[in-house]
Amino acid sequence: MVGLVTGSILQGKIIVSEANFLAKFPDAAGYKYFLVDAPADEASKISSHLTKQLESRGLAMETTSARLAAFQAVQNTYIGIFTVLGGLGVLLGTAGLGVLAARNILERRGELGLMQALGFQPGALRLLVVSEHATLLITGLILGLVSAAIAVWPNVRQSGGALPVGFLAWLNLGIVAFGLAVCFMATLLALRGKLLDAVRRE
Repeated sequence: MVGLVTGSILQGKIIVSEANFLAKFPDAAGYKYFLVDAPADEASKISSHLTKQLESRGLAMETTSARLAAFQAVQNTYIGIFTVLGGLGVLLGTAGLGVLAARNILERRGELGLMQALGFQPGALRLLVVSEHATLLITGLILGLVSAAIAVWPNVRQSGGALPVGFLAWLNLGIVAFGLAVCFMATLLALRGKLLDAVRRE
């Protein structure tokens, strides 16, 4: 039975039975790799003992986790780069939300000034505007999470990998907190001054 193993220490290797291998390559002598199955609490002791006894014969011990990390170094580098770029994109997008919120509020100063003339307190107006944009932020975030889950679910299901739920939760909480802070600052800047002057100009 021949297979290509991915996502393991044997990735990139073709697995062939010894009989078939010797039938095709009868001149091959010895083995190049050995897999040592040892209890986790005794792995370091067994590794040091084998290295000490067989180092003169060229034996080099390596843990499976270290070998798998070496295989995935390039992939992890790309993932790290795109994570950083994605984080910068999220920050720019959230800052853009603040710019759009400020522009929207400036265009509605006349409406908000009329509401203040009718008896709305400035604090209530700020809360109203912030809640409107917070609803848009949270709705957009939920739609983005659903779309991302639909996009990555087939790959996660096929590879059997686990999603970094903790990291994603903190990331989305950070997006919400930063977005709310940006919306609040934009609201304060756009609503400063006398709103009644905007009613008079209209």
